[in-house]
Amino acid sequence: MNAFVLTESGAELRRDWPRPAARPGWTRVRTRVAGICNTDLELMRGYMGFCGVLGHEFVGIALDGAFAGARVVGGINFACGRCDECRHGSERHCPKRQVLGILGADGVFAEEFVIPQRNLLVVPGKVSDHAAVFAEPVAAACEILEQLGAYEVGPALVLGDGKLGALVAQVLAGAGFEVTLVGHHVARLEWLEKRGVTLAAVRHEARRYALVVEATGSAAGFADALAATKPRGTVVLKTTIASRHEVDLAPIVINEIRVLGSRCGPFGPALERLAEGAVCVEELVDGVFPLERMEHAVRRASEKGVRKILVESDCESD
Repeated sequence: MNAFVLTESGAELRRDWPRPAARPGWTRVRTRVAGICNTDLELMRGYMGFCGVLGHEFVGIALDGAFAGARVVGGINFACGRCDECRHGSERHCPKRQVLGILGADGVFAEEFVIPQRNLLVVPGKVSDHAAVFAEPVAAACEILEQLGAYEVGPALVLGDGKLGALVAQVLAGAGFEVTLVGHHVARLEWLEKRGVTLAAVRHEARRYALVVEATGSAAGFADALAATKPRGTVVLKTTIASRHEVDLAPIVINEIRVLGSRCGPFGPALERLAEGAVCVEELVDGVFPLERMEHAVRRASEKGVRKILVESDCESD
């Protein structure tokens, strides 16, 4: 089958990749649509040292198991189910976990892949494939609310006008925050203003916020986020990059800033928001490519200012 595979010599489309074998407790899924995200691009630059089939954002058709025939999405962390973290409901932080297309498990840039059945959720009928494929990044945006818990709603700043920044801004605005989104390409996001998001090309240097979300995808983003945060405010970090960088941590201590690393999130609330139209994702799609043109899709996704690139697989295996 066709699969986009990362090896030590680079990433390439393989046309002879073996189809995944059936496994007890796992489901074979035929990929319908997959999304290229910044993490995939960073993996190709050496982040995590991953080798195998890339990709973790998907909507597909379950080929076997309890969900056979259903359109599904699924959580990307494959936990052991036995360790202390798993027993206390923190499977996403299982020290033995595999992560779909990121750590120790082949991903979704292929005609078929396998995933634990317990990770799957059925996609509501009213949610299109091109919307459902955003379930993973929307869930990552929803995770911020989960982590904040009982938090005073007020002004919030989102740094970064890429795909994730636009999703985070919508989720926060939907929860009642007064959101300002800052980035270099906000002119393309004017539709967010109808969803209660204020857009700005540059940050007002004198204004600081109790809540700042860093989603720039750049090494300089953390320092910018700290500079924009009020004393005793909260910075949420969403960026993962392969390059190393130095940051002055003194402002965290001096201003008593809380720093939250934020990664994956709950798929249930994400699907609910997509079904209700509470989060708009279609405006974020900049191109759709067939799996056979995966290299072209990656090049397009790597261009500055490009938002979401989707990949479709027309595989009809059974």
